Amino acid sequence: MTETLTRSRTTAPSLRIERRLLRDGATALACLDEVGRGALCGPVTIGVVVVTADAKPAPVGVRDSKLLSPKARTALVPRIQRWAAAWGVGHASPAEIDDYGIIAALRLAGQRALDGLAITPDAVLLDGNHDYLSPPVQGTLFDDGPVLPEPVCPVPPVTTMVKADMTCAAVAAASVLAKTTRDAMLLELAAEFPEYGWQENKGYASAEHVAALRRLGPTAHHRRSWRLPGVDLPPTL
Repeated sequence: MTETLTRSRTTAPSLRIERRLLRDGATALACLDEVGRGALCGPVTIGVVVVTADAKPAPVGVRDSKLLSPKARTALVPRIQRWAAAWGVGHASPAEIDDYGIIAALRLAGQRALDGLAITPDAVLLDGNHDYLSPPVQGTLFDDGPVLPEPVCPVPPVTTMVKADMTCAAVAAASVLAKTTRDAMLLELAAEFPEYGWQENKGYASAEHVAALRRLGPTAHHRRSWRLPGVDLPPTL
């Protein structure tokens, strides 16, 4: 079952929506957000933070990760990990994105994040307006087609909410975990492939990244099934 909520006008994230879902019957609510969906290379990554009815207010400073500096995000990570009832991060690789498509890859990453939790949640709050986490229904708009990855774990009922990372503190906290984890991975890869500027652009289509693609072609870490700018059947580095 999937429910969709509309965005609140509250400017600072709080646990108001999370507490409402917990009052509606959930005992452990998993709150998820993704990063890397629109990048040209690297994994798609999903963070998850679990809250329960006795959750204290989120650590001061928790916001959608896009609104925070790298230093602020990094400082929040241990505080979020101590605060959450459970937390996790899951990834789907560029090869899996190429093999299955981005929607199925998001589902893989999200299920991997859920599967690694120390607590089994009984409800999910997912940022966005599409439940990519649950298995698709054949013949619908989001049917992934005949080639699908195997489910990693059962998925509890999902509630989606547009811009939940701006409104819901636990979703914002999940976005911080996802962003800091994926950024660290791209920083490591940047040391091996410095020409692409991943230490700054984190795999997105910056001018430096596009220029390197035109000059050098894609690496094994690029999403080669995508229409990469300036690339026509290049070799893999």
